[in-house]
Amino acid sequence: MVSKRGDKQPFMAADDYGRSLTGLTLNLLVREVARSVSFYRQVLGAEVVHDDADFAVLRFRGPKGEAEWMIHADRTYHAHPLLSLTGDGAVRGAGAEFRLHGCDPDLAGRRAAGRGDTILAQPADKPHGVREVFIADPDGYIWVPDSPLAKKT
Repeated sequence: MVSKRGDKQPFMAADDYGRSLTGLTLNLLVREVARSVSFYRQVLGAEVVHDDADFAVLRFRGPKGEAEWMIHADRTYHAHPLLSLTGDGAVRGAGAEFRLHGCDPDLAGRRAAGRGDTILAQPADKPHGVREVFIADPDGYIWVPDSPLAKKT
C-alpha cells in the first residue's frame, strides 16, 4: 500500500495504525507536510516516525515523557467538513496551544528565530513553575515548549 499520492510506503496500514492509538492524540491539518515536518524536527527536536507527501507521524522524547502526533495534508481531507474551516487565510488552531513538556524553550526559541518562525512570546520563567516560549508553526498552530523551573525554597 502506498500513500494517496503514491510516493511512499506507509509505516503501517492505516487501519492498523488507527487501532493502535490510545489516550489523546493530535491530528493537525497542514498545507504542506514537508514544511511542517521540517519545523517539528528543527525547532522542537521531534523524531520523524513516518512522513510522506500526505501524512506524517512525529514523536518527541523528553525527560518528562513522550508525545506523539500526526499531521495530514489538507488535500487528504477533500470531502471532510473540517476542511471548509481551514481555507486560505484561516487561522488554524485559534485558541489552542500544544505544550511540549521537557522541550528546552530557549533552544526551541533560538531555532525558531534562526528559521524566521513567528515567536509570539519569548522564553520566560512563569509563576506556574515552568520556563516557556510560544512559537507559531508554519500553519499557525501554537507550540509551547517548556521545562520545569527549580523549586523555590
